[in-house]
Amino acid sequence: MADRGFAIHTARYVWTALAGALAVLAIVATLCAILISPLLGSLVALGGVLWMLFQHHAHLARLVRWAHRPIGQAPLPQASGLWDLVYSDLNRNVRQASTERAKLSAELARFRDASQAMPDGVMYLSLTGSIEWINRRAAEDLGLDLARDRGAPITNLVRQPDFVHYLEAGDYSEPFLFHPVRRKGAALLVQVITFGDGRRMVISRDVTQIEKLETMRRDFVANVSHELRTPLTVVSGFIETVLDGLDDVPREDVLRYLGMAHEQAARMQRLIQDLLMLSALETGAPQPVEDVFDVVGLVREVARETEALSAGRHQVTVVASDMCRIQGSAKELHSAFANLASNAIRYSPNGGEIQLRWRLLESGAGEFCVSDNGIGIAPEHIPRLTERFYRVDRGRSRETGGTGLGLAIVKHVLTRHQAELKITSDPGEGSCFCAVLPARRIAPTRS
Repeated sequence: MADRGFAIHTARYVWTALAGALAVLAIVATLCAILISPLLGSLVALGGVLWMLFQHHAHLARLVRWAHRPIGQAPLPQASGLWDLVYSDLNRNVRQASTERAKLSAELARFRDASQAMPDGVMYLSLTGSIEWINRRAAEDLGLDLARDRGAPITNLVRQPDFVHYLEAGDYSEPFLFHPVRRKGAALLVQVITFGDGRRMVISRDVTQIEKLETMRRDFVANVSHELRTPLTVVSGFIETVLDGLDDVPREDVLRYLGMAHEQAARMQRLIQDLLMLSALETGAPQPVEDVFDVVGLVREVARETEALSAGRHQVTVVASDMCRIQGSAKELHSAFANLASNAIRYSPNGGEIQLRWRLLESGAGEFCVSDNGIGIAPEHIPRLTERFYRVDRGRSRETGGTGLGLAIVKHVLTRHQAELKITSDPGEGSCFCAVLPARRIAPTRS
């Protein structure tokens, strides 16, 4: 209704202006015919009509030239009379259109910024499968170039058969797990959504960490099953042997079998205890009550336990000259320090040297280190040592009674104390494991 009213208004002032101009011309021509001559009146009338046609043609030509230019890049021509009214209406419409265009541009810019900021990749495909728009996340996920690849068919750029088959199959009811060759080890969950007249929106989500966690979960279950199966098999076998031949097996053999079964049962008990402790640490169990205690006393207690575990097979020394107190859980830190020391005993040959050292660093932090001259660790294994059940030498670890969870427990205990574990090692030359506690946990010694 507003547009129709505007059209009536426009037509009204056009016809009014035209009628007024013709009336003025008719009056002038009539006066010239009466006062001077009819011929002059006719010439004035004809000349006036021609002049009006020329003026209208000139203004119309300027209007056409202006209309061929992009909107907002050229001002409307100047005029007077009827054309001034026309240009005024056009100018009002142009301003309204420019305002709406600016609003749409701002909305589009916000939409693009929001799409670029999305944690998921977003890509729009045309009817023919060409890339119409893509955000940075999608470009990184699929190994594309934002500027160069726009307009190119996606199947020419990502040619993996499983990805191409998923796009061309047309069944997008379920997402597709995709492993791009351009990103080794990465995993993407790709979902296609159709919209409009057959266009497609491709959403990609990086699930690499989720897949790694799922793999770790499967490995964890498999490792626990394996770790429990071996001692259970041994215990079950010894019990069956004793039951089947109780009257025939000598007492010494029975005692030896029972002793070995007891060792395997104790190993399973240690494994379950470590699993329970690790589970409590990983699931965010409440922080234990912290107190302030003498760290040197704790280190010397761990050293006595280490000597008992070694049973004289190693030389254990303690270097702890910096007397101080630390704030934290004495029980958890004792467990972490003892794990580091027991590992040194297990992986050092008889006659090896084990050193337990406590010192204050220049930064004010405290450092507990366990060093040995044992078999050492190759560099490629060091980043994975704190993973559950990860072993450099599986056979040796089982022989020494390790559960494969010690360093995982150490890592979580230190994390709960805002501390970090540093590992240095060279094959054949020994290893050094250091727990570095932050300065804010170091308390001055009581006077």
